[in-house]
Amino acid sequence: MNKYPDDVKAILAGGHDLGNHSQNHKQMSTLSLAECKEELTEPHEYIKELTGEEMILFRPPYGDYNDTVIQAADECSYYTIQWDVDSLDWKDYGVDSIIKTVTQHKHLGDGSIILMHNGAKYTADALDSVITILKEKGYELVPISELIIRDNFDIDHEGRQYSK
Repeated sequence: MNKYPDDVKAILAGGHDLGNHSQNHKQMSTLSLAECKEELTEPHEYIKELTGEEMILFRPPYGDYNDTVIQAADECSYYTIQWDVDSLDWKDYGVDSIIKTVTQHKHLGDGSIILMHNGAKYTADALDSVITILKEKGYELVPISELIIRDNFDIDHEGRQYSK
């Protein structure tokens, strides 16, 4: 966000959500409540100053969280997001592997959140095919802010939200 502020603005202008992933990509479950809140507050304030937008989505680095992380996110007015389909793009297995892993994933379904990394070696090359195949299968891609349940929900161990 600091290195590519124009990209941040372009992402928002393109109708996408901006989400918080922490300031320093630390293993959040090892931090105190105050340290967790600091990790969330610094990027939040920067994005708010840059775009005028208040972020509401937080995905903990490594998907690692505990009650303290969730409490910090709640106190900072964030919805903590997980995923239920991991593209495994971070393992650098190649374009075909990413496409197959996502589009044939056993958990792929309505409401799925797919984990992909913009910095992974093959992700950009796989993305168009992944999107095309998902649309051919009848899926609609929406921003997470339109997908999430905002009140009275639980998240299971696979990252899916359920209404209480």
